Amino acid sequence: MVRTRTTTRTAAVQITALAAASALALSACGGGSAASSSEAAPVATDRDIKLSLVWWGDDDRASRYEEAVELFEEKYPNIDVSTQFQAWDDYWTTRTTEAAGQTLPDVFQMDLAYIHQYASNNQLLDLSSQVGVNLETGDYDETLLGSGAVNGGQFGIPTSTNTLGLFYHQDLLDELDVEPPTEGLTWDEYDAWIREVSEAGANQDPQVYGGTDYTGTLWLFIQWLLQQGKTAFAEDGSPAFEKADLVAWVERTQPLRDEGVFFPIERTKQVEPLTGMQVGQAATEITWDNMLAGYASGAGTENLGLLPVPTGAEGSQQFWKPSMLLASSANTQEPDAAAALIDFLVNDPAVGKIFGTSKGVPAVPAQKDAMELTDGSIDEKIVGYEEEVADRVTAETPLPGEGYGVVEAEFKRLGEELAYGNVTAEEFADQWFQSAEANLGGQ
Repeated sequence: MVRTRTTTRTAAVQITALAAASALALSACGGGSAASSSEAAPVATDRDIKLSLVWWGDDDRASRYEEAVELFEEKYPNIDVSTQFQAWDDYWTTRTTEAAGQTLPDVFQMDLAYIHQYASNNQLLDLSSQVGVNLETGDYDETLLGSGAVNGGQFGIPTSTNTLGLFYHQDLLDELDVEPPTEGLTWDEYDAWIREVSEAGANQDPQVYGGTDYTGTLWLFIQWLLQQGKTAFAEDGSPAFEKADLVAWVERTQPLRDEGVFFPIERTKQVEPLTGMQVGQAATEITWDNMLAGYASGAGTENLGLLPVPTGAEGSQQFWKPSMLLASSANTQEPDAAAALIDFLVNDPAVGKIFGTSKGVPAVPAQKDAMELTDGSIDEKIVGYEEEVADRVTAETPLPGEGYGVVEAEFKRLGEELAYGNVTAEEFADQWFQSAEANLGGQ
């Protein structure tokens, strides 16, 4: 999904050990020299300036960005911001093409999976010199801010934080007369619950399933791996687990695929970029907690619940993660204005009120405090969830290095091939490790 718009003038959550993890990220990036910015100056107000702003997301996120941009343009009447958004996969395909042609947007959403790749290839603006001029970072937790640092430069500014959660669609469960999953259930217990709901929903029109196939999501495998007492990445960014671990993850859900318990892959592809829950045909999904607002918008109801992820042998082992960052192109012709736009989007209280928790719990206290938390609202649910789940966040953030975005996409592709029945668990593991050996650490 792409939409282009051209305008007319008109308390951060602590991320455990990110500071130490930043050193890991730096070593994983070795070999590339980071692009550096020229001396910053206060953004010009005596001439017309054009900026481009791009993000991944859905219509709900788009409407919030459009509202925020209008406020920015009111503050800076001489700056005109053109906007565009795409679904996740298309977003990175387009950014790859732009990076090759040195035409990345002036400001764009960046993910932890890709920041080291883009920064070490000299494709991002080092925002360090903008700090204190057009960009303020004094209200950030230093460990959180460090997630956007590579090779001593500041290439991304976190917007918010999040952690994984189990969403459930209460309206669907009420229709089926099935109780929602309970907090603290194991992965096996969750799978059994999915089977129960799929059996109860088999005669519905359209059919309702207990959940979607979570196997092909790399972050969920990493979460499960941590719960087995294992580490995701070595110091050089390469996998710190064995193929047998990945085979075990894939094989454990094969019976659910064989029996047609999961929301079908064919239907999954038909409804993209929406999901099974958003079209009212899957009762649960596991994803980042900040996605709850978008899910509610897609599903047409705020009657969605949020629980911690299923547990493993070592307990929950959940972790905080920067939900996204904002970055600027190393080739931008307007670095000062780009920095001012980033500053506005991450610091202005009105923007915090606009976005709420739709991108995660805001990183800056002024934006978090500006949110209007009404009882039962999506924002209240997410903030409450992160407060309640804090004692389950016991694992260090598994900060990926350069190349992670490539292997994450390969993991998703293999998950789809698995769902179609085109690969076995062994083939899944073999092919993914081939990609990892070519793209992660020490290559």
